[in-house]
Amino acid sequence: MEPFRFHLFVCTQQKPEGVVSCPASGSFAVLDALDRQIQAGGLDGDCQLTTCGCMGLCDEGPVMVVYPAGVWYRRVQASDVGEIVDAHLRQGRAVGRLAWNDASAMKAMAVEHREKFRAAMTARDKAGTLPDHLDQMIRGYMPSRCILTALELDIFTAVGDGATAEQAGTRIHANARAVGMLLNALVALGLLSKSGDTYRNTPASSRFFVQGSKDNHRNGLLHIANIWHRWSTLTDSVRSGTRIPIGRDETPEWTTDFIAAMDRHAKERAPSVVKALGTAGVHRILDLGGGSGAYSIAFARASSDVHCDILDVSEVVPLTTEYVKQAGVSAQVKVRAGDMLTDDLGSGYDIVMLNAICHMFSEEENRELFRRARQALALKGRLVVQDFILNRDKTGPLHAALFSLNMLVSTDSGADYSEVEYTQWMKDAGFTDICRINLPGPSDLIVGR
Repeated sequence: MEPFRFHLFVCTQQKPEGVVSCPASGSFAVLDALDRQIQAGGLDGDCQLTTCGCMGLCDEGPVMVVYPAGVWYRRVQASDVGEIVDAHLRQGRAVGRLAWNDASAMKAMAVEHREKFRAAMTARDKAGTLPDHLDQMIRGYMPSRCILTALELDIFTAVGDGATAEQAGTRIHANARAVGMLLNALVALGLLSKSGDTYRNTPASSRFFVQGSKDNHRNGLLHIANIWHRWSTLTDSVRSGTRIPIGRDETPEWTTDFIAAMDRHAKERAPSVVKALGTAGVHRILDLGGGSGAYSIAFARASSDVHCDILDVSEVVPLTTEYVKQAGVSAQVKVRAGDMLTDDLGSGYDIVMLNAICHMFSEEENRELFRRARQALALKGRLVVQDFILNRDKTGPLHAALFSLNMLVSTDSGADYSEVEYTQWMKDAGFTDICRINLPGPSDLIVGR
């Protein structure tokens, strides 16, 4: 059975640096070029493009195979893609200069590769060598720290349309030698390019990391740089059972970065939340700890009948007010300062939302918050919790398990919780019809009426 006229496989098997592989020879560039040209040529309906693991022909990479005819191509470069699309995918004619038709030689190479790989793995195992995937996890902080430092120093803005290490160093008031080392590492990570002594942004870094660009994420990502310092206290936090003061917390700049980071995630997820809950019969919403107001803004835009109240701490309220003003929904979304754990929440709401809030609190605090939320709801009103929800034994999903540690180092008693826990807390607070609504991405909804 062939659902598509053509099925293309491109090897993208990553291997240790310095080892011959298709990605090292440019297979990701080939994959990107194929995807773009297939779309541009209106061939999506005829072609399925798939990545695959090692085919054992690494010395001849990048390698790709086109089915149903089973044509193998070797040493394919992005510059060859136009010819492959035109000749093979449009005209059904293989590109002879790239096709590899020597089946016996191909099999011999693949078998030799397989045997060498198995021998190498056996030798490493006997020697007690740390497996590559463990070594990579342990060293995973290095690229992260490199990028975070570049964001903190605003390196990508300093590089601009092109700069030497000396010029960039002058712009950010940093040592030219050290800046050059950082810039070289960013080139190795694929976030800068280098020609002679001049560095330039790549399309990705120019789009996402340069101040003034339409899709700039730098301000929000600075929150990740702030979190870095907290994670360095993880060992002591595990010993003590709570966060360790580090003397860098919650300055005005920290709060601004935090809300920008939350807004980046919330704006992406808000339409899914609105769609999942609907606006029929919804007139009043209480958005607890609403931050940038992204969820309230999304509901207001979805229906002119919806009015939202956002309750957040006094330091955040001016930021929230500005986000709401810029969104043009100030008539429907009001912001007030308060403590959701102690201050009056009001009453008569159709929905009370807790978006990425519960992980900041202890079990006891969440139980009390659910009870208070029930009192603020109208008859048949809904409490909506959106969070990273752990499985029953709390060993996954991975993102939720790691984020729970983030709460350990960042809060007095916060954590991620399981669906079982949220459901029980809602039942104990008097909610019924409790259900989980799965959303795209790492967080889901627990809803009680």
